[in-house]
Amino acid sequence: MADSKKIDSKKGDPKKGDPRPTNINLHQKSRILEIDFDDGKQFKYSTEFLRVHSPSAEVRGHGPGEETLQIGKTDVNINAIEPVGVYAVKLVFDDNHDSGLYTWSYLYELGANYEAKWQNYLQRLKAAGHKHAELN
Repeated sequence: MADSKKIDSKKGDPKKGDPRPTNINLHQKSRILEIDFDDGKQFKYSTEFLRVHSPSAEVRGHGPGEETLQIGKTDVNINAIEPVGVYAVKLVFDDNHDSGLYTWSYLYELGANYEAKWQNYLQRLKAAGHKHAELN
């Protein structure tokens, strides 16, 4: 069963020309967040992917080289999606992580580069000596 949230992409003006979502659909059972953008693109993100790529300072740090590798997030899920103005959402994860705003442009960039970012994350896990079901 999917929880669907309609987004009014005509309201406000965060940045003219940036793709904006027209529909956000959370599939909690499969732990997939699906977003349709107004340019016709659709992206599907695993909740683990979104959690390990959180835009929060806890994950990204406060500057280059300060990132914290997120481990053990395979089974994380999203409990809530909270709109923030007309430019972002706050994702509330079931591991109590709820900081960092996922702007439309950041979500679009994550979706457009999903595979490369996911492979990079898996390689960072491997290099740090951690296991993951998708690693050989």
